[in-house]
Amino acid sequence: MNTSDKTINSISDSEWEVMRIVWTLGNASSSEIITDLQAKKDWTESTIKTLIRRLVEKNWLTTEKDGRRFIYSAAVNQTDMMYKAAQDLLSRMCDMHKGEVILKLIADSPISKGDLAKMTEKISKKEKDAPDMVPCNCLPGKPHMC
Repeated sequence: MNTSDKTINSISDSEWEVMRIVWTLGNASSSEIITDLQAKKDWTESTIKTLIRRLVEKNWLTTEKDGRRFIYSAAVNQTDMMYKAAQDLLSRMCDMHKGEVILKLIADSPISKGDLAKMTEKISKKEKDAPDMVPCNCLPGKPHMC
């Protein structure tokens, strides 16, 4: 199922933690998920199984039977899901200040040289058509209020 078919708000912070484990492992049994999550969090086995069950019900995880156990796989791409969450957050912010926020995120985030090179290329292309100033979109009819 495509990430655009899902609402990012339908997944809790705890469920994000389960998804991070599954994305990292690729495919995982409940015991693998439990072991890895308990190394990070002080959660009980039953809590983790409940989170897994909810993610299956929400179609964020798929299951495949392997003998007596189930193997879980992500039904959505990690990067797509992270992008959707970031877009959801940015959509609630003033357009005029998004560039500042993105700059701070870049400064504070671990980013590889390869990704920085890709960003530089995207910025160079975007710069050709970029306006001198992005107007505020907070108050209708008042684009310079911020």
